[in-house]
Amino acid sequence: MTLETFFGCLFISFGPVGALFFFTVAKEPQDVIILIASGFFWLLSLLLSAVWWLIVSPLKKDLAFAMVFSVLFQEGFRYLYYRLLKKADAGFLQLSVSEDSPLRRHKLAYVAGMGFGIVQAIFAYTNVLKASLGPGVVGFIDGSPDEHFFFHSGLITCALALSHTFWGVLFFHGFDSKCYQYPIIAIALHMLSSLLTLVKNPAAALVVNYLVVLVSVSLSYFVTGLPLSNLSALLRIR
Repeated sequence: MTLETFFGCLFISFGPVGALFFFTVAKEPQDVIILIASGFFWLLSLLLSAVWWLIVSPLKKDLAFAMVFSVLFQEGFRYLYYRLLKKADAGFLQLSVSEDSPLRRHKLAYVAGMGFGIVQAIFAYTNVLKASLGPGVVGFIDGSPDEHFFFHSGLITCALALSHTFWGVLFFHGFDSKCYQYPIIAIALHMLSSLLTLVKNPAAALVVNYLVVLVSVSLSYFVTGLPLSNLSALLRIR
């Protein structure tokens, strides 16, 4: 069953965001570059979090304390990436085949958020996937609370990857339009989702995480200004 578990959890965790990447990003080389660069900024935030964890001794004793700083560093580097894209925006518009589209700016934010989500998911879940290949994992027995650990972890990884994608839209829109409640909402939702990974009730954590995904998607669609009749327009934009 280990091979079935591996591929099942792989498709659960990376399937939805992978489909979004394939259908909405992969056809545009410019968007792929933006996504890869975004992932690099997330890696920088991870490096800073690791250095901070080594320097500040209380972080080693309290995982929640370390989580708070990790989220703040990630959002700080999301802002730095926003500033970088802002400076490079004119060049991107010249290269874009849809430079006159009012949705292009939201698409850049969407791609940047997806880069954060994909790289975060890879780092968070790769070791879990490797362990699922077996031949066995100490402590995971039938009937134990951790029996479905791989499945629950895959669902949470999927939720965080999707949420990051749409937090990027909220975050960038807030600074573009000077509506700073949107970056605050994105950071608060990110903090909530991250701290929920420490909750010992996986069912409750899953429900709240997917509610966060729903809220993030709904708010992101709202800030684009599209009517409900054009629900597919954002994903079609190139």
